[in-house]
Amino acid sequence: MCGVRTVQTEREQKTISRKLLLTAVLVFVALVLFDQNTKMLAVKHLKGQEDIILIPGVLQFSYVQNAGAAFGSMKNMQFLLVLLPVIVICGIFYVLWKMPRTKRHLPMFVALLVLSAGALGNLIDRVLHSYVVDFIYFSLIDFPVFNVADIYVTCSAFALALLMIFYYKEEDTAFLSRNPAGAKEEDSGDV
Repeated sequence: MCGVRTVQTEREQKTISRKLLLTAVLVFVALVLFDQNTKMLAVKHLKGQEDIILIPGVLQFSYVQNAGAAFGSMKNMQFLLVLLPVIVICGIFYVLWKMPRTKRHLPMFVALLVLSAGALGNLIDRVLHSYVVDFIYFSLIDFPVFNVADIYVTCSAFALALLMIFYYKEEDTAFLSRNPAGAKEEDSGDV
């Protein structure tokens, strides 16, 4: 009887894992498409036009072509601006692949998924145009103009930092070690 339950549990785990993978792919594609659509709208409605003031003195839409990285740095380093996101995205997908499918790991899974969508969104711009379309400007603090992909990257990186500091323990990331046999499995329920 125990053997039958083990087989059912393994089948259930595979089904859950497939559903999670399908959901992750759909969310990833939706996030990238949303970013790309907002950039297309910015090009259509803002390029060569006056800024659109949403909240006077606080928030506006302003079209900018950013040929550099964050805050306009690395402007003449296009090769690196394409290569680094590719490496980051590959690294994230490796971690997502290796990550246990447990409820405990779900926050990390989601944060990494959103981070990779943001990285890909800006990478697409760099490959197609050699610049990234930025259009959201907080004039209140004179913050550099940014886009939706930048929001994904910033929020998910911040969430990951908080998770790593306050939520996850060393054994929660043991799946990344070279010696996974020495890693303890935590029984926190499958996702």
